[in-house]
Formats: sequence, structure tokens, C-alpha cells
Amino acid sequence: MKVIFTIGHSTHTLARFIALLKMHSIAAICDVRSQPFSRINHQFNREELHRELKNAGIEYIFLGKELGARSEDPNCYIDGKVQYKRLAKTKLFQEGIETLLEKMKSFRIALMCAEKEPLACHRTILVARQLQDRGVKIEHILETGNLENQETSERRLLRQFSIQEADLFRNPKELIAEAYEIQGQKIAYREQTTDGHNL
Repeated sequence: MKVIFTIGHSTHTLARFIALLKMHSIAAICDVRSQPFSRINHQFNREELHRELKNAGIEYIFLGKELGARSEDPNCYIDGKVQYKRLAKTKLFQEGIETLLEKMKSFRIALMCAEKEPLACHRTILVARQLQDRGVKIEHILETGNLENQETSERRLLRQFSIQEADLFRNPKELIAEAYEIQGQKIAYREQTTDGHNL
């Protein structure tokens, strides 16, 4: 089975971040941030990160335009908020998934975004979910260096919203879909007005 990892850069130092990647023999990072820079953690700005990864022998792949959470397609928004279901169906997003699947043939890859908690990030709720539907096994690299697979993350997601895993009227797939939908609405990007406030 094909396997892909995910990781959030969080507030790690670059040394710690690279150590986490090495711990799991990651050969390439796929950056899925729409905007590949950090106002607080400058070590994860695209150019600096790319340079340091290269020095560590790790490839850097940027797919933020294709797989980022901030779509430029107005059809992906309702009331100013991105809808992950719509975003996942766009041609650009699907091209990003295909590119990623192709890159996986050559590299052991970790999807990278900012959030340390997998469930708080679109890399899990949007991108990893689509990959899982394609038969890819997902392993999240946690802040501690431990791994959590997507199925375990999904069980945590159900508990987070007090959705019972056993339901007489709905199958597990429907229950998990509901949890994904709730979390997607919770974390999805919302457009801002010119004065910087959310719509």
C-alpha cells in the first residue's frame, strides 16, 4: 500500500523539524500552504525552508496553489467561506493530487502545513482524506515524533463532536463524513474584507 506522511511545522526550530523528518526517513516535503511563509516562525518561510531542507538532503515540493486551503476559484466559496467539498472537485485540486501521487513513486513524502494538530489543518481534513479515498495510507507525524494514522485521527474527530461510532441508522462512513463536514466548516478559510475583518 502507498503511504504518505503529514507534518505541521508549528513552532519547531528547523533543527527539530528536520530531525522529525529524518526520524521517519522522509525524503521530500510537499508544502500545501497557500501562502508559504510564516509571520511568526520565519524559519519556515519558503526560501529559507527550501535551502535548509536541501542542505539536509530533503527535496522541497510546493503544491500550495493546487492543494492549499485558500482557493482562488469563487465557486468554492459560500458566504465568503471555502467549502472543502467544492474545492476537492476542482480541476486544479485534482491535478495537485495526481502530481502528488506521481511524486510518491520517487520519494517518501510528508505533506507539510502549519498546524501541529492534524485535525486542525486542511492537510488532514481535505488533502489526506482525498488521498485516503485513492487507497493511500496516511500517517501523521505528531509533535512528539510519534505517528497517528488517519483512522485513529478519524476516531478522535468523532469523539470531538460526540458522534457515536455505533449508530442504528447510519453506517460508519456516513458518521465520519458528518464529522469531516463539521470540522471542515470550523477550520475553512474565510475571505477578509479590505479592513482585515472576516466576511
